[in-house]
Amino acid sequence: MHKAKKVLEETLAWRSSYKPEEIRWHEVAVEGETGKLFRANFHDRARRPVLILKLGLQNTTSMDNQIKHLVYLMENAMLNLPEGQEEIVWLIDFTGWSFTTNVPVRTAKDTINILQDHYPQRLAVAFLYAPPRIFQAFWKIVKIFMDPKTVQKVKFVYPKNKESVELMRSYFDMDNLPAEFGGKATMKYDHEDFSRLMAQDDVKAAKFWGFDQMTGGYAASAAVAHEPSKPISITAS
Repeated sequence: MHKAKKVLEETLAWRSSYKPEEIRWHEVAVEGETGKLFRANFHDRARRPVLILKLGLQNTTSMDNQIKHLVYLMENAMLNLPEGQEEIVWLIDFTGWSFTTNVPVRTAKDTINILQDHYPQRLAVAFLYAPPRIFQAFWKIVKIFMDPKTVQKVKFVYPKNKESVELMRSYFDMDNLPAEFGGKATMKYDHEDFSRLMAQDDVKAAKFWGFDQMTGGYAASAAVAHEPSKPISITAS
């Protein structure tokens, strides 16, 4: 109980200073231009939101803004949790990844600390899809900073491994899962469409937190988000 109380107090203090609920898409939109991290428009079989991270599409150098972008999308995924669900699924694509595009250990540590300490129990499972052998060295360092329970939720998946294929089938409808992760769907990220969806969600978030009663500044966002739009086009192959 003491540990749980301490974690709660630290999270409340962090939210009070970092103010994640006040981050808006226009502040981090540049981070999403390549589609390196976004909320998918499909769920897993348990109807949990899916965040897709494409490690080879890094396009910025500001670690602070990269973390801010991550926090924004965590808040966004939580905002879109279906009733009865509290967890989020991660799909991590290693296409194009190398040590030159890899995040520094310090940034990885800071990211892990934020996710573990301030979003506890939000991770359902994280699939690391086709990581190269060289990643194992980085993983051995990174998992030192992770809670053992979190480590158990990280699954290494290899497309030619039968057990890996069955694991993905158990979590996803293969007709909806993008080909990049062994599924049958074609995925295309459209930054403008995704930005419109995030503008919609910013209005929804402002209403949820009561900010719409404090300022009229979201009228412009509402105008941008007037027409619903799907962020990613996914079709069966």
